[in-house]
Amino acid sequence: MRKRAAVLCGAAVVVAGTFTAVPAEAGIPQHTQTTPTAHAAKLTWKKCGTADHSTLQCASLKVPLDHANPGGQQITLALSRVPHTAKKYQGPLLVNPGGPGGSGLTFAGFIASGLPKAVAAQYDVIGFDPRGVGASKPALDCKPGHFKPVRPDSVPSTPAIERANLKRARSFAAACGRKYASVLPYIDTISAVRDMDSIRQALGAERINYFGYSYGTYLGAVYAKLFPHQVRRLVLDSIVDPTGVWYDDNLAQDYAFNDRHRALMAWIAKYDTTYKLGTDPERIEAKWYAMRAALAKKPAGGKVGASELEDTFIPGGYYNGYWPYLAEAFAAYVNHKDADPLVEAYENFAAVDASGDNGYSIYTSVQCRDASWPRDWRQWQKDNWDVYEKAPFMAWNNAWYNAPCAFWPTKSLSPVNVANGKLPPVLLFQATNDAATPYEGGVTVHRLLAGSSLVVEEGGGNHGITLSGNTCLDKHLARYLTDGKVPRGGGEADAVCKALPDPKPLTSKAASTSARGATLHRLLGSRG
Repeated sequence: MRKRAAVLCGAAVVVAGTFTAVPAEAGIPQHTQTTPTAHAAKLTWKKCGTADHSTLQCASLKVPLDHANPGGQQITLALSRVPHTAKKYQGPLLVNPGGPGGSGLTFAGFIASGLPKAVAAQYDVIGFDPRGVGASKPALDCKPGHFKPVRPDSVPSTPAIERANLKRARSFAAACGRKYASVLPYIDTISAVRDMDSIRQALGAERINYFGYSYGTYLGAVYAKLFPHQVRRLVLDSIVDPTGVWYDDNLAQDYAFNDRHRALMAWIAKYDTTYKLGTDPERIEAKWYAMRAALAKKPAGGKVGASELEDTFIPGGYYNGYWPYLAEAFAAYVNHKDADPLVEAYENFAAVDASGDNGYSIYTSVQCRDASWPRDWRQWQKDNWDVYEKAPFMAWNNAWYNAPCAFWPTKSLSPVNVANGKLPPVLLFQATNDAATPYEGGVTVHRLLAGSSLVVEEGGGNHGITLSGNTCLDKHLARYLTDGKVPRGGGEADAVCKALPDPKPLTSKAASTSARGATLHRLLGSRG
């Protein structure tokens, strides 16, 4: 669930509110003070506009590292805002692009510009870098260059390959423990949720509106559990299954990503006149695995080995707008022995920069802390070989991405039961063929959040589906943010929208899909 964090600068300091909380290991607090504190200073907003979002403003907020000790060590959260302009003001709308580890600073501008102007004008759209992320301080970077190519083959077909991958996982966990021993016990979803309520208090709002994608749906659901009376409106898009946090959810992803990879193979078969890879999806898939085997022996451009090839094609499981570029690179390598497009695709879709290192550091810190992971590597071996037998595309790549959790230096919390009957109407969005957060997650949260409404994109396979070109979905979103009304269908889904068509092959180097769709998925990142 990799993230590439965008960084904006912010300024100002605010004293966070106090909480009455039980020890962190106990999970959800029994009593949490949620009223604004009299001592909370106001945020000082400064202009930090970009070429795309000229009205963006930035601020910063100090919060306790440990919310159970509000007078102790403080950390800083970076915030952004697109201020409301309408006379009718509906309060702050906090937005989060997922991760864990995704930066929300520029995301506020994306959301504000994607909503109908009349709707966005009624809200202060608030972005934030969660604790440890991007422009927040401290920003974690456990082991710079951890994903530097070429990595060992992800499939541990020999003991030596397995040992090499285990060494990488152990060394990453150990590096995090050495550099951030005092911080890691407080990098988790519950702490981030308490930060959100500190943001609410600093904004002077009795209640917040919230809009989250991917991991941001779990963040929102946990906030709603801990602070139900502070929720005004809640939108969750591409929904994490909270009953599988996080080991089981990652195993479930593997099957879904394998299906999406095969959907790409079928799409390539449909356009044989363009790609000349054949008309049989299974034979095309065999060519892809043959390419993988060749790259394992001789990495393309000294950068793209077997693991990097998987990294390059995994984003295609998140967003079909990448398919034409991936297909061109695949075809060039197979048909013309030309590896340059493949190297370019890796650099565009998979190479990890410093912000990616930061995002991965937070991803592991949160997921490894949030819930228990098997500490016996034999359990990982059994489960992932079982998955690999049926769904080989991402099984071991995903396993090694999460493997530091087998050796993580902090104790684990318990997942939050997000079941909730205390909320106003909640609006949920889910695509039926989403790989990163499979459909069952949306159905489960619909059941757990009493009074929620589920809007389904039938046949959709993208991860993150609103504000990316589907007008049917966006009408439901706009109506809810305007007047709080949700569709009521009475079945598993309350409303169904038809998926957007798959892209067509490139006719030029111009983008093959909507600009907003591409922008959204760059902000959401992959592994999100």
